[in-house]
Amino acid sequence: MKKYDSLVGGEWVCLGDYHENVNPSDVSDVIGLYSYGDAAGIDTAVAAARAAQPGWRNITPQARHDLLDAVGNTLAKRSQEIGRMLSREEGKTLAEGIGETMRASQVFKFFAGECLRQVGDIQPSVRPDIDIEITREPVGVVGLITPWNFPIAIPAWKIAPALAYGNTVVMKPADLTPGCAHVIAEILVECGCPAGVFNLVMGRGSTVGEALVSHPGVDAISFTGSVTTGHHIAEICGRMLKKVQLEMGGKNPMVVMNDADLSIAVPACINGTFFSTGQRCTASSRLIVEAGIHDEFAAAMTKAMGQLKIGDALDASTQIGPVVDAKQLNSNLEYVELARSEAAQVIGGERLELTKKGFYQAPALFLGTDNSMRINREEIFGPCGSIIKAENFDHALAMANDTDFGLTAGICTQNLKMAREFKRSAEVGMVMVNLPTAGVDYHVAFGGRKGSSYGPREQGRYAAEFYSTVKTSYQFAG
Repeated sequence: MKKYDSLVGGEWVCLGDYHENVNPSDVSDVIGLYSYGDAAGIDTAVAAARAAQPGWRNITPQARHDLLDAVGNTLAKRSQEIGRMLSREEGKTLAEGIGETMRASQVFKFFAGECLRQVGDIQPSVRPDIDIEITREPVGVVGLITPWNFPIAIPAWKIAPALAYGNTVVMKPADLTPGCAHVIAEILVECGCPAGVFNLVMGRGSTVGEALVSHPGVDAISFTGSVTTGHHIAEICGRMLKKVQLEMGGKNPMVVMNDADLSIAVPACINGTFFSTGQRCTASSRLIVEAGIHDEFAAAMTKAMGQLKIGDALDASTQIGPVVDAKQLNSNLEYVELARSEAAQVIGGERLELTKKGFYQAPALFLGTDNSMRINREEIFGPCGSIIKAENFDHALAMANDTDFGLTAGICTQNLKMAREFKRSAEVGMVMVNLPTAGVDYHVAFGGRKGSSYGPREQGRYAAEFYSTVKTSYQFAG
């Protein structure tokens, strides 16, 4: 069984015990053994990043561009191989795994371009004979903590801007999916990343993550994960006056109006609710449907859901892969039982026993629900969706906004006035019209409001707000 070590200061080092990385489609398939670090490993990695930061900060923009561009090209060239490994590791379908790898390639290539597009500003002073320059500089050493559900795309959209703006990095990937992060680390080394500029320390959040967040040598933390962990990180960073960026979760609504085209609305809701096994923070878990179309929509969703093929992620015919692990599967099944206890009609949702032993669950649809139920208040993070009946547009909009989260929201309608009002009034960071709530472009801002996000946006040019800091310089010219 192959062993994989952490990357610290340009060297592959074993920082602790090795742990199995298991395929959720087939638990007998062990992908590899990955070494888990500890607080001492974080100390070493942060020291390496701090030592490398001045050199990386002062290197030419062309050199940064060339590194990120080479990484993007390598990811694209190896997308079939890496996508297959991603699907083995996380459980999303092979098409999704390859697609996610290509997305990571696009992210690196976009930020390669941003290396050459970093501009400042010159403004006149209100005083005579004084020049003012406004420039952006790197934050310093950035700690990145990434989730298991997009194990190569989310690391890419954190690593690439961090490096593009002159920061050095210490990264802790999710302990369920260390393989994809290790692949990125390997590619960075192969493409000539200077020692210490990027460091990878694998391990548990309770040890490695905690040490990274609380380390005084780390200037900023970017985290994607659970709400509870995000709040904990915010408290630590607040006490230390450390820059922090949090992406946490969602309970995203998809509103379906009476005039919706069901040939558009149903596929959009099937995609948003169940694809990637529902393991997306942008999943549309609340389907808010106007009364006049409610029954027809529910019947169409039930039929379409029943036709989905659940199976091994590597099977080309599979549309829904397994849940990521036993813990997440058990949590999903508990929510299915909760739906029953809250008097919802439950269609599907049972655990499936297939030829290969894995963490399979049939998609679940909850009917006859209202927005006050726990199943409609809490993020399930599995292939589960609720249908909620709305009286009219105003009622639907009010329920869409009645949540602690605010990541994304969608509406299916042919009425331009309603679509416009929904875009203006939805209390979220992203709005979709006649499209799934999940699925965003790599070159524009990603993020939400309320309990979903905290701090500057991710992706696109908006990433500069987190990964750089502004300096205003005055000079007497008399």
